[in-house]
Parts: sequence; structure tokens; C-alpha cells
Amino acid sequence: MTQIFLGLGSNLEREKNIRAGLAALNNTFGELILSPVYESESVGFKGSHFYNLVVSLQTNLSIAHLSDVLKKIENDHGRVRMGPKYSPRTLDIDILTYGNFVGVEEGIVLPRAEIIENAFVLLPLSEIAPNEVHPQLKKTYAELWASYDKNAQALWKINL
Repeated sequence: MTQIFLGLGSNLEREKNIRAGLAALNNTFGELILSPVYESESVGFKGSHFYNLVVSLQTNLSIAHLSDVLKKIENDHGRVRMGPKYSPRTLDIDILTYGNFVGVEEGIVLPRAEIIENAFVLLPLSEIAPNEVHPQLKKTYAELWASYDKNAQALWKINL
């Protein structure tokens, strides 16, 4: 089994879609470890605020098969893939890490750059896996969060 971290986000019917996405992940993979949920402004476009969280789970699926399963979950929850890269989302599920894999597999670059670029990924990741080491940077997520510019993005922890 490989431990993976996923980033989930939604800015359209946020609560409904996050809950539905988590239910689908639980039904597919079993036990999930969840971070707190954060609200943040849209990044890359003007739009409604997002709800974001990080999920950890174990899988035997390959990266490519995992990606296909996650895309199906997104599609089942109204994800529209046409249009600009940065646009509103019913449900967005990104593979952040896949064990200690570093590289490109089936067009998926891992670990995902957003881990160190976006507070809405790094903070929740540092909360559920503070002592886990970033596979490429060889620093813990707690260390990466400690050195992150906290003024770069505003986040609000919410109860979901």
C-alpha cells in the first residue's frame, strides 16, 4: 500500500461538493485522514471563495489508475473540463504526493508544485502530516509551513 495525499477544493456549492467528494473517496478507498477545511480566495481568477482540505489515504492503485478514479469522482460531481485552467470548480481533486515518488508519470508531475506555492495546500498538509518529509525538498511539512510567507494568502478555518 502506498500513502498518498490529495488536495480537495470546491467553490461551487462548496459544502455539498466537498462532502460528496469525501463520501466518494471513503467508499472507494476506505479510511481517510482529513485535515481541517479552509476557506480561501480564488487563485488565478476572480471567483467565489474556495473550500480546501487535504486527505491522506492508502492505495494499491498505480498513479495513472488513481488519476482515472479521481477524474471519475470529479466528473460524477459535475466537474466541467472545458474552459480556462483557473476557473470555478464543483470538485477538484489533485494528487499531491504518491509515496516518495518524484517525477512525471502519465503526464502527472509529482510531488505537486502547489504544495509549497499555496497556503490552502501546505497548511492543511502540515496539520495532518507535520513530520512527513516532502519527497523532493527533504524537509518536513511543518518546516515548510514554518518558513512559508503567511501574508501571501489569507485562509479561514471553517467547520464543515
